[in-house]
Amino acid sequence: MTSRTHPGDAHPYLRAASAGIRHHIRGARTRPPVVDRVHLDVLHAHLTALHQLLDHLAETARPPCPAAGRNLAVARTRLWQATAAVHDAFHLLPTATQDAAAECHPERLPEGPPVLTICQRHLAAGHITRRTTTPTDLNRPRTTACVR
Repeated sequence: MTSRTHPGDAHPYLRAASAGIRHHIRGARTRPPVVDRVHLDVLHAHLTALHQLLDHLAETARPPCPAAGRNLAVARTRLWQATAAVHDAFHLLPTATQDAAAECHPERLPEGPPVLTICQRHLAAGHITRRTTTPTDLNRPRTTACVR
């Protein structure tokens, strides 16, 4: 016998992540938001995780439901564009030492490269994008519409 659960209970971690983002937005409304490199790094990590999830969902949905798979693939592409914009914004913010070159070249850091920098994470997510998306797709305006 199978028990019927609430749809939101099937994905507790995704629900918790969404709740965390809503909490952050509410907090930003009550006090002036501070945009710093740490903030954008965490946001970039969240976006790349969502990108990986959408990649998996698009590939899983494509065989049984091609139209749904295509729409998820478009969502994955748009999320990649948002991730790239956050990565670019990260590099435009000032650093504590104003040595932006060290951020892009972790091998030059005296303590050695960090385990995972925003650039390394961005490159890893870029491999998914290059595997599944053409440059034309990345520049194409959104053309899907609700069919209902």
